[in-house]
Amino acid sequence: MRRNMLEQLVEWAVSRDRKPLLLYGARQTGKTYLLTELAKTVFPGNCVRFDLERDLRARQAFEMDLDPQFVVRRLSQVSGQPIVPGRTLLILDEIQASNRALVALKYFQEDMPQLHVAAAGSLLGVAVNRQGFSMPVGKVETLTLYPMGFDEFLDAMGEGALVSEIRECHAQSRPFYLHESMLERFWQYVIVGGMPEAVERFAQDGDFAAVRTVQSTIADLYVADMAKYATPVETARIRDTWNSIPAQLAKENHKFQYKLVRSGGRASVYGPSIAWLLAAGLVERCARVSSGRLPLAMHEDASAFKIYMSDTGLLAARSELDPALVLDANYRRQLDLGGIVENYVAQALAANGVPLRYWTSGNAAEVDFVMQMPGAAVATPVEVKSSDNTRARSLTVYRGKYEPAEAIRLSVKNFGADNGIRSVPLYAAFCLK
Repeated sequence: MRRNMLEQLVEWAVSRDRKPLLLYGARQTGKTYLLTELAKTVFPGNCVRFDLERDLRARQAFEMDLDPQFVVRRLSQVSGQPIVPGRTLLILDEIQASNRALVALKYFQEDMPQLHVAAAGSLLGVAVNRQGFSMPVGKVETLTLYPMGFDEFLDAMGEGALVSEIRECHAQSRPFYLHESMLERFWQYVIVGGMPEAVERFAQDGDFAAVRTVQSTIADLYVADMAKYATPVETARIRDTWNSIPAQLAKENHKFQYKLVRSGGRASVYGPSIAWLLAAGLVERCARVSSGRLPLAMHEDASAFKIYMSDTGLLAARSELDPALVLDANYRRQLDLGGIVENYVAQALAANGVPLRYWTSGNAAEVDFVMQMPGAAVATPVEVKSSDNTRARSLTVYRGKYEPAEAIRLSVKNFGADNGIRSVPLYAAFCLK
């Protein structure tokens, strides 16, 4: 399946100023697959890969002298393949299993920059905090791989040619001619999400039951990681925090509340659990801002935020959302899909590098997201609607207070513009950058 990030990886591979690459992301987002595709594209027949979690001999290659010459010689002996600087791609998968391998990236950059080294790791942020390890700051390039976006989902469904047309319609605010069929695909994506194995399974036979099985397996792996990388007490708190997210997003006000994790819950108890989930790439944090003036970072309120799951498909599964009801327009109107659709938009924005922020004015108004757009004097408000009811009093309040050049409304309506509000279909959230 095509991943957008492959182009960035190819650029990294051909760059003269290249540093070792550290590809970060949650488990099962496709990091190994992506690096394998890079090897096929740029290094056909010249790739040596090690899984440091499974391969004890490969880990032991980093236990002595970390001089790249010695490390490469030992790794060549372990693999039985030559590792030639300038020709070979060396992949260190699951690098969080070896702190010394992480440290070695610094020496690869300093003493053997001509060797292409690409490392991948899940839960890397957790590993960074382990004793005896210092992150090779400034010595590596880092990228974060997110679940597949709707545009990548379309490509997996054999409809990738429509992505450029959707982008053009977004740029010109003109209606997309396949709007209704794209909405059907969008609701499918809400259920399937962007975990590559789930997308692949759905692309094969359209079986939502098989997709749910994949999603359950991934969720079980996440819970197993919690137990693997945290103490028993920490694990229980992390799991409770993770399990509370569907209920957090089911409220009319989606602000995260510790009391929904457990009665009497406090930030001092469950704050570290949120930090763990963020470091593991399992959730996204959306900060509250009290003003639409720029820069938004100056107006963030650390005590108020929303938490979204990194993959909307996993959220739909955890929420026990019935695919048959979601795909039926009549039943769909009776469902509470606001939090799930908002989660989808947060996932799309995060994947595009947009800092997640929302705006409130006391208890009077709340705008789902605000973005710093190039050339704009104030933040652009983004309102999300899961139905065809697009009335938004909060958007009116924000526009009256800050007078942005334009506002964006994501809904089931087609592209268009009216009275300073751009209408963007939900399926086109990947166009927002």
